[in-house]
Amino acid sequence: MALVFISLSLILGMSAALPQDMTGKMLVFPQETNTAHVRLTPSRQNLGAVTVCMRYFSDLTRPFTFFGLATPSYNNDFHIFKMPARDEINVDVRNIVLNFKGQDYQLNRWQSVCGTWDAASGLVQLWVDGKPSSMKFSTESNISGPMIIVLGQDQDSYGGSFDSGRSFVGMISDVHMWDYVLPPHHINNYRRKFTFPPGNVLNWNLIEFQIVGKVLIQEEQHL
Repeated sequence: MALVFISLSLILGMSAALPQDMTGKMLVFPQETNTAHVRLTPSRQNLGAVTVCMRYFSDLTRPFTFFGLATPSYNNDFHIFKMPARDEINVDVRNIVLNFKGQDYQLNRWQSVCGTWDAASGLVQLWVDGKPSSMKFSTESNISGPMIIVLGQDQDSYGGSFDSGRSFVGMISDVHMWDYVLPPHHINNYRRKFTFPPGNVLNWNLIEFQIVGKVLIQEEQHL
């Protein structure tokens, strides 16, 4: 009976998504697939503002998704997407696509990307390595769940319809999400790895997630 109990506990532990401290760790997406991804669990399901920050390392020159939040009504409710042109990144809010040009996306180098949106003003802004974009208007409508947040794949439908040609290959770390617009000095502190308030919707230091397919957890490599 003891052996059965231990085995059952291990099975339950493997299937459950428990919060983990990912400080100093990164997610490795080692190959192009239409299956491998990480699903993050947010702490709330209604948002009147958003800031998402993350670090990434990749040599991709094709389009891919940095961060995708979908709801049953909008597959790109908050979505940060790398366009084919090297200096263009899209931020989508409630399926409204905004294109930001002049961003210094680089290959084989750790970079930070942050996207912000506020329903009170409808304004969206993108930051790459602490460099802000112009502000653009999207929508003044709240994002309301149930939310599915995915890293590594582009949700063409709610939680699915992945395309390997838009998958992420590389490393991701330090994913944080707030339910307010993070002030510029905190975005700069995030970029420089100085003190900043951890995300209150997603907090890399205590984050709940599930891995599907070939995604690995490794120690960060910052040389």
